[in-house]
Amino acid sequence: MYCIKCDVAIIGGGPAGLAAATSAKEEGADKVLIIERDNALGGILQQCIHPGFGLTRFNEELTGPEYYGRFTDKIAELGVEVMLNSMVLEVNDKRKEVICTNSEYGLTCVQAGSIVLAMGCRERTRANIVVPGTRPAGLYTAGAAQRLVNRQNIMVGKKVVILGSGDIGMIMARRMTLEGAKVVMVVELMSYLAGLTRNRVQCLDDFGIPLKLAHTITRIEGNERVTGVYVAPVDENKKPILEKEELVECDTVLFSVGLIPENELTSKAGIEINRVTNGPLVNQYMQTSSPAVFACGNVVHVNDLVDNVSSESEQAGKYAARFAMNKLPDAKKEIKCTVGRNVRYVCPQKLLISDEAEKISIYFRVLEPELNVTLAARCGDTVIAQKKEFRVNPGEMNHIVIDSSKLTGDEVTVEVVKED
Repeated sequence: MYCIKCDVAIIGGGPAGLAAATSAKEEGADKVLIIERDNALGGILQQCIHPGFGLTRFNEELTGPEYYGRFTDKIAELGVEVMLNSMVLEVNDKRKEVICTNSEYGLTCVQAGSIVLAMGCRERTRANIVVPGTRPAGLYTAGAAQRLVNRQNIMVGKKVVILGSGDIGMIMARRMTLEGAKVVMVVELMSYLAGLTRNRVQCLDDFGIPLKLAHTITRIEGNERVTGVYVAPVDENKKPILEKEELVECDTVLFSVGLIPENELTSKAGIEINRVTNGPLVNQYMQTSSPAVFACGNVVHVNDLVDNVSSESEQAGKYAARFAMNKLPDAKKEIKCTVGRNVRYVCPQKLLISDEAEKISIYFRVLEPELNVTLAARCGDTVIAQKKEFRVNPGEMNHIVIDSSKLTGDEVTVEVVKED
């Protein structure tokens, strides 16, 4: 078996892995290695040719390739090593080893001082949400259609219905329209938008594409090719009202029904998984339940903006480097992060308190949309941080910054307080 040694091994060369690599190198790690299964870096951003990336990080509106290009230039400048065409088979957290198969070296063992998981996420398919009907051609996840259209110049259909108002689905509604297709409608099960509001405005409203909230596809029609779908409203329990269903003619259906963190390697390594996010439990250093293993980006929880992924991943790279150099702060106490009113989950899920005072960002998503609210973090009855927001929505990430010196007790709770 071919063997490689490094200080920090990063699994995944998408936006999370690239940001973690630059941060680890800048923190002082000597040898940083990115292990990527594709033949190029960039991950999902390779096919995201639309603008809208980097608004908060670079104060510019970049396309996906332009955004990750900033990082590939940086890792080349810093001397980060890259191993492409390499599929990771196993993470041995106890021995701090990554076993992969490489097109050049064959079976390869990477021995590292620390490991960063940055595998990203995958799309839910028709099978995941169990849409009944036949199995004709013309059914795609929104991301698969995006890759075909943007990278392979293959048009997937002419008359399209999109199930789910996720960001990729709305962006593909615009893309298909620009390519000459007719997007009949976007159908969303929930009574609110699943993606960013700006994508609804720029991708649906600006192109006159109808959005049907509180509706779903009840069945798919067609033999060799999709000929139509039945669409029905749903009741308060999300059950279709079948007597109100209608047939909508189309030749293509795109599914934009959520993302699943890629955590097969994480689970196999015995690392603790959060049941809500389906990602590993982490502390503010992005350290998992296995001390030598860190995680970042969409493998931890699905983010709405790549700018957030980069910031979070820089934390992972920074502290993975410190761990490899035996410079991680000594924890005096562990505090649990819990959810309060109208909060679905928080990340990180625990905080390690050391003698060093820190500003800690806690990211979270809400359960329901609300207007005129206050985001608050409290220890017991004491509010230690708060900020007002005009609007919160499940499709958009929120965060609040707390001062570690103000943490008391064994728990901090994040909640959304409704203003009178």
